[in-house]
Amino acid sequence: MFKVCENRNQKGEMDLTASIANAVVEAIEENDKVIQLEADLAGASKTNIVQKAFPDHFIQCGIAEANMIGVACGLSSEGYIPFVHTFGPFATRRVFDQVFLSGAYAHNTINIYGSDPGFTVGPNGGTHTTWEDVALMRTIPNAIVCDPCDEVQAKWLVKEFAKMEGVHYFRCNRKAVRNVYEPGSTFEIGKGNIVKAGSDVLVITAGQLISDALDAAQTLEEQGISVEVIDMFCIKPLDEELILSQVQNKKAVITFENHSITGGLGSAVAETLMEHQIHIPFKRHGVNEQFGQVGTPDFLQKEFKLTATDLIHTIKSVLK
Repeated sequence: MFKVCENRNQKGEMDLTASIANAVVEAIEENDKVIQLEADLAGASKTNIVQKAFPDHFIQCGIAEANMIGVACGLSSEGYIPFVHTFGPFATRRVFDQVFLSGAYAHNTINIYGSDPGFTVGPNGGTHTTWEDVALMRTIPNAIVCDPCDEVQAKWLVKEFAKMEGVHYFRCNRKAVRNVYEPGSTFEIGKGNIVKAGSDVLVITAGQLISDALDAAQTLEEQGISVEVIDMFCIKPLDEELILSQVQNKKAVITFENHSITGGLGSAVAETLMEHQIHIPFKRHGVNEQFGQVGTPDFLQKEFKLTATDLIHTIKSVLK
């Protein structure tokens, strides 16, 4: 069960990378087959925490991401449970063929953490920006694709993936982000969470944008517009049942994502609505036909119109 944090303006106690690394350490303590692979980012990603705690469970693969995936899949074929990390674009589009064939097609297990998705990449710029990682990974048969929103959810996800077989991808910031859930909250793969009830508009979102969606909902509530917010942290498999139940009697549906509107959460929700012949005003709020650029995360979030204020404008325009 989950509980939404009462103080959402407070950030987590540590960077998400440290939380994830600590979760891998705990997974190794529970299962000797868990192993961490890194692509020359151990300091930045805090996987040196794993290296220090369990040096025999850590492999530094260097800046050779495709090879890292191959090594991970080879370890999986020998019964190990590999976790790998690199920046989002290098964890997905650069290594897509290796993940698809050596991973999914060969029925191997590989847990992939793609860090700093979308605007969170900051000054690393356009070459390190991924607006398409969810779209790519959704096309892999039986892959699980997640976008955790905070420290609590990210850590839970790592521990859960360590118990599962198959290709699993999750994306999130490297830095500390605002709290959404109380410590001890648990979740379910393939199930979304209603983090705020509402009667007028349904907003379906994921990742750290949930905090911005809740901010927008609070502002609109004061203006007489009731907004329901769903945390769809598991984008594949998608919780179609929840979408279809909560869309009833709503005036509009908006998806809000730190990703391209092509192939991501918005596309997944649109497919569900169309296939079930749900006729309702609908808008995908995300990035449209753009590449990344250099800037601070705060600047980039504004530049790509992914703030609470931008979401409010979209909701009001759709309601008109």
